[in-house]
Order: sequence, then C-alpha cells, then structure tokens
Amino acid sequence: MMSSRTRFYLDKANGKWLGVCSGLADYTGIDAIWLRLGFVMLSFGIFPINIVAYVLIAWMAPNKPYGLYEGPEEAKFWQGVRSNPSRTTAEVRSKFRDIDRRMADIEMYYTARNTRLADEIDSLR
Repeated sequence: MMSSRTRFYLDKANGKWLGVCSGLADYTGIDAIWLRLGFVMLSFGIFPINIVAYVLIAWMAPNKPYGLYEGPEEAKFWQGVRSNPSRTTAEVRSKFRDIDRRMADIEMYYTARNTRLADEIDSLR
C-alpha cells in the first residue's frame, strides 16, 4: 500500500491553472517555474498531446489533502523518499547510528567518568 505522502496530488493551492505543474513540483522537488516553462516549451512542438496529457492528469489525479506535511522540512524529506527511497533509509539509519553513538558517549560519561554520581547511586542502593 502506498503512503499518502508518497502519492502524486494536484496542488491547486499553489497552482496557476489546474495544479498539475505545482503537484509535479511537490512530487519531484523540482521548482514549479521550471516545470511550467518546460510545459510551455513542449506546447510549441507537440501542442495537442501536451494539452490532452495535462487535462487527463488533472482529471485523474486527486487533490492534495490539507495538512499533508507539517512543514517544509517534512515535505523535503518525503520528496527525497519518493526520488530515492534506499538513500533515504540509509540516511535515517545513519542518523540513528549517530544518535546511538552519542547516547553511548553520554552514558559512558555519566557512569564511568563521574565517580561522584556513581558513589551517590551506590549509596542509594
């Protein structure tokens, strides 16, 4: 099952016409202005196919739910998940390893190096 954050949606709130280019921008992480310029440039060459594809996408794709992302950082994270899921999982795994290492350093500091704290803990037993 596909997560609601990894699906393509029309972004009518940021769109100029039907929200297809802004939805593609949200989905891919590419700036919407470049997608719009690309659409205009394609319109000069294969006009009918381009317009038909645009209208079909607008007709078939669901609207973006309100509050899909909590902020721009979360939106950027999900764009990374969509573009390269294995890299994203490696980044998350790396962050967890770093947190685990830092927690181990803190634990080591408070249990091994702080004899006063260790003495207080022993006195409580």
